[in-house]
Amino acid sequence: MLKVFLVEDEVIMREGIKNNIDWEKEGFSFVGEASDGELAYPLIQKTRPDILITDIKMPFMDGLELSRLVKQEMPEIKIMILSGYDEFEYAKEAISIGITDYLVKPLSGAQLLEAVKRVGEKVKEEQRQRKFLETFERERQENLQLERQKFFRKLVGGSQPVSALLKEGRELGMDLAANGYNILLFQVFADGQTEGYSEEQNRVTRDMEELVETMPEVLMIERGLEGWAFILKETGQRTMEELEERFSGMLRTALEAQEELEYFGGIGNGVKRLSELKYSYRSASKAFAYRYLKKRNQIVKSGGETESGPMDQELALSDLNMDRLDRRAIERFLKTGLTDDAEHFLEDYLTSLGEKNIQSLMFRQYVIMDIYFAAARLLEELGIGSGELADRCGDFQKMPELFSSLEASRAYLQKVLETAISLKEGQTQKKYSSLLKDARTYIGEHYDEEDISLNTVAASVNLSPNHFSTIFSQETGQTFIEYLTGVRMEHAKGLLRSTAMKTAEIAFAVGYKDPHYFSYLFKKTQECTPREFRSGAREKAEDKE
Repeated sequence: MLKVFLVEDEVIMREGIKNNIDWEKEGFSFVGEASDGELAYPLIQKTRPDILITDIKMPFMDGLELSRLVKQEMPEIKIMILSGYDEFEYAKEAISIGITDYLVKPLSGAQLLEAVKRVGEKVKEEQRQRKFLETFERERQENLQLERQKFFRKLVGGSQPVSALLKEGRELGMDLAANGYNILLFQVFADGQTEGYSEEQNRVTRDMEELVETMPEVLMIERGLEGWAFILKETGQRTMEELEERFSGMLRTALEAQEELEYFGGIGNGVKRLSELKYSYRSASKAFAYRYLKKRNQIVKSGGETESGPMDQELALSDLNMDRLDRRAIERFLKTGLTDDAEHFLEDYLTSLGEKNIQSLMFRQYVIMDIYFAAARLLEELGIGSGELADRCGDFQKMPELFSSLEASRAYLQKVLETAISLKEGQTQKKYSSLLKDARTYIGEHYDEEDISLNTVAASVNLSPNHFSTIFSQETGQTFIEYLTGVRMEHAKGLLRSTAMKTAEIAFAVGYKDPHYFSYLFKKTQECTPREFRSGAREKAEDKE
């Protein structure tokens, strides 16, 4: 119901308006009254009415002064002025304030109710328009996130003309013109995991989005499972080094308050041309791959030491012996790494073991066995026979040439890592198929609830909203809102075919409280109104008979 508040200093008039109209029966809720503007204002702030009816001449604070205050703080409220003074100056000032209606006393209850209903229709229409815009904006943001992911791959691919990249960037709200560029890859982990639903992660995501909004020289791209990419632009206000330091510090600050979360970032090497951004991405990826080898909660610059100190001692022993070889880094990479990271990880891992050690034939044999068996063990845990690894990569025990050179050993180990992760990702896709099946089931059971959202469905399958949105669109070819709307429309068509329910009843039955909004969406998606669809369905049924 629309809420109505009344301000009138004449007690008889106020009581008459309040009691002689059956507000609830007429579709309104009478939420408060006051004898002057000064008393009314705090009550209006508290009740937030849709329609304010106020006398113009009152003691302490008159109706025009009250209207100015209300319009400044709550511009959406519709104000109706009651006046016994039919003078042009009052009406002119009321118009300048933004008064919706100006009524001259005396007027009957029926006349007032008719005027209130007119204003009520304006309120409802504006509410419908806001609903349209909110839904459109949610859908636009979801689509924009996916389009930006695709665009980022073009940016770092290095095969598109710069003019085309600048044009597409502008269309996606990304101004790429700058004097220099760099990339920072960033990821947040909850309880050490990259997957799963976490309110803390969602809060940090919002914090980072707000942070980037204050820095026009930074662009943010959501990368799903891989976290985020930030494009740093040198615009003349700061050098690239200053920008890197300032933004890295702000990211750390945003994460400091979240003790449940860990983070890791990798900064590439700056370039002067947009066409060279692929080189920044490669160097950032190499630095980002250190997240499997180094301690979390730091941001690593490509080609340099970590910003929090040298490499972990347990992984960089100068005189490593095989008894003390720590395979936790390998296991961590196999469990959470990506295929594209294998080359960088392996290079960094072998370097961490010591150049002198890795030149040793005996030591290389041990490392190959260690990594091979770690990969085989992971696959067995996933229900994949270890024989699959030997079939795809070859049995190292029957391939003595693998040990003949460091290059041969490195190539074999990279293939082992990439194969194991590829097989793991295949299992993950099966898992995602199961999760999406559960998500569809949840939507099928809750589509008729108005408050169903991307967040609630993501939480039902224990994924973050951004992660779920990416997976859902990749697997279904639709955004979440498109899919939900489609489900609701199919149920609506079934009710239109098989029942005599009114359009408003059907709208409510499929999750829309506003029948006008339902009709708008129905026509947009089905290219006909609900009434036209019902008539067509009946005609088809009669033809069959």
